Amino acid sequence: MTFDDFNFDEQLLEGLYSMGYRKPTPIQEQSIPIILERKDLIACAQTGTGKTASYLLPILHHLTCEAKGHINALVLAPTRELAQQIDQQVEGLAYFTGASSIAVYGGGDGIIYEQQRRALNEGVDIIIATPGRLIAHLISGTIKLDDLQHLVLDEADRMLDMGFYDDLMRIISYLPENRQTLLFSATMPPKIRTLAARILKDPQQVNIATSQPAVGVLQQAYMTYDPQKMTLVSKLLKNIDYKSVIIFASTKDKVKELDRTFRRAGIKAEAFHSDLDQEQRETILRAFKARQLPVIIGTDVLSRGIDVEGISLVINFDVPPDPEDYIHRIGRTARAETTGTAITFVNEKDQRKFAAIEKFIGKEIAKIPLPEEMGEAPLYQPLLKRPEMKKRPWKKR
Repeated sequence: MTFDDFNFDEQLLEGLYSMGYRKPTPIQEQSIPIILERKDLIACAQTGTGKTASYLLPILHHLTCEAKGHINALVLAPTRELAQQIDQQVEGLAYFTGASSIAVYGGGDGIIYEQQRRALNEGVDIIIATPGRLIAHLISGTIKLDDLQHLVLDEADRMLDMGFYDDLMRIISYLPENRQTLLFSATMPPKIRTLAARILKDPQQVNIATSQPAVGVLQQAYMTYDPQKMTLVSKLLKNIDYKSVIIFASTKDKVKELDRTFRRAGIKAEAFHSDLDQEQRETILRAFKARQLPVIIGTDVLSRGIDVEGISLVINFDVPPDPEDYIHRIGRTARAETTGTAITFVNEKDQRKFAAIEKFIGKEIAKIPLPEEMGEAPLYQPLLKRPEMKKRPWKKR
């Protein structure tokens, strides 16, 4: 199958092929025909499968056949970074169609809000928004959604995890009932099913091999005591030639600590966290995408909020809280049929969580021995209730 088989508008196809698209991914093959028929859809697909284009392309095609001058489509996303990335894809795909879009998100100062307000008043075809900032514009009367044709909830599971359920229902109360609703989620827990039952009408369903790492990811793990982790990550970054690296830590404080350690060690890296203002976050992401910054450090916000091709290494400084988060973290590498490496540091108390990840993905992850000069590592004993009591604490030699 090629994109020609969807009978898209010629101008849309021109933009599509100019961006380097060649053939549809499985999620695009299955979702696009359903959306073109204006049916509601629940699609379960992990990050990196091409899901964004799977809903943008048919919506843009519909826009070429419909009257301009009002807000036609609303895409809701959990983070400003994802909203910006979706907006960038709209700009590329719609370059020859004349469709307009704007990303609406919080952060920054009143100037950004005012810029968004003016742009919305001037008229736009597609809004990509985070729920909180969109509600602010709805309350102020800036946005009128009476003629909306398409609603998309992207990363719906993450939005619910972040506590946006009430905000989503409030936004939906402003929308016309006669609309097409598309729900995209990497996982399909009961709360997503409940949300879908409330807001979708007779939806079609697409499920694309979710909750499994890409085949191109080389997965490895080190058993470590906590005091060994900083030394180990510094050794990996200094001794191996990786052009683009993401390091995930469990907390914002750990992200900042890693940033300070790398600076002392002369490793070029930047921390990405919520204490940075919007301009700082955008500067870091631009440098990372342009390969001017080789290492970026962040929490799980980055696992769904960044879309960069060619990331060669993901390091989990801490074991993720659940297997789904592991899938999303390592899904930053080996995208678009490329290859990459994912390394996880596992201390004594996280061994059970790591074993749950191995069970979830249905395979054992290779355990790499620590460099000899770093001393002994914990034994991997995930079935023991307190494995740390079975071996003396690590001491630096």
